[in-house]
Amino acid sequence: MPIDAAQAVAAEPRSAEIAWDHKDVQLYHLGLGAGVPATDPDELRYTLESRLHVLPSFATVAGAGMGVVGGLSAPGVDIDLAAVLHGGQTVEVHRPLPVAGRAVSTSRVAAVYDKGKAAILVLRSEAADAEGPLWTSDSQIFVRGEGGWGGDRGPSTRLELPAREPDRTVERPVREDQALLYRLSGDWNPLHADPEFAKLAGFDRPILHGLCSYGMTLKAVVDTLLDGDVTRVRSYTTRFTGIVFPGETLRVRMWRGTSGADTPGADKSGTGRIQVTVSAVERDDAPVLADTVVTHT
Repeated sequence: MPIDAAQAVAAEPRSAEIAWDHKDVQLYHLGLGAGVPATDPDELRYTLESRLHVLPSFATVAGAGMGVVGGLSAPGVDIDLAAVLHGGQTVEVHRPLPVAGRAVSTSRVAAVYDKGKAAILVLRSEAADAEGPLWTSDSQIFVRGEGGWGGDRGPSTRLELPAREPDRTVERPVREDQALLYRLSGDWNPLHADPEFAKLAGFDRPILHGLCSYGMTLKAVVDTLLDGDVTRVRSYTTRFTGIVFPGETLRVRMWRGTSGADTPGADKSGTGRIQVTVSAVERDDAPVLADTVVTHT
């Protein structure tokens, strides 16, 4: 089979130097729809260099997301990129991300799971600078047609929705040009820009990057329930369940202090939890993100 799970997991990690500055952070935030209204003090924290803070999901594009690229070319991994889907994403931040920095990003295949008709690669990227660890990012890559070798199926990530109404529900519009702007942060897949390529992939028009929906959702949670303070975020995980077309609207539902069993309050470490679901308003609340949790201080 094209994926040799044992070889992929045992392979030596790959390291690369990455760097970013305020322009990269501002471009990323603009690609998520930040800056509306342009003079709003809360939005200026995402767009004005003198007030800038960094949304933790920036870790997925810092260095143009080289951790994922390295993982897909690791020893033991020989796959058709047309069979690859981004199944889920987790980012854990070890301290607030600096507006400008240089770091070493180390990537490896952390796990390979056998889902029967598909395989899941867990591509782990860890970044550290001179002061120590910055973030750990796990990308769950779904590879169609590569399962069935009898390997570990991996953990279940399904969460039950709380048996009550959300604490907050907000809607976030996706601009018509948003995918065109977001791709400037490093994801040049023509699926998100070229109508002809999108048709070949089975879509009637280009679709939004899943990681753009991911970043938009974290911004909505921070702005709505975390007092606009990005430094309160400790981790953020999601499962991608559906597509978004530019021009649609995301409906973001949030429940405070919840777990899969709808347990209120915080865990023993004092870290709070916010459970989230995201859907596309114009398509009868078609699912976009599920099993989504933000942990925070």
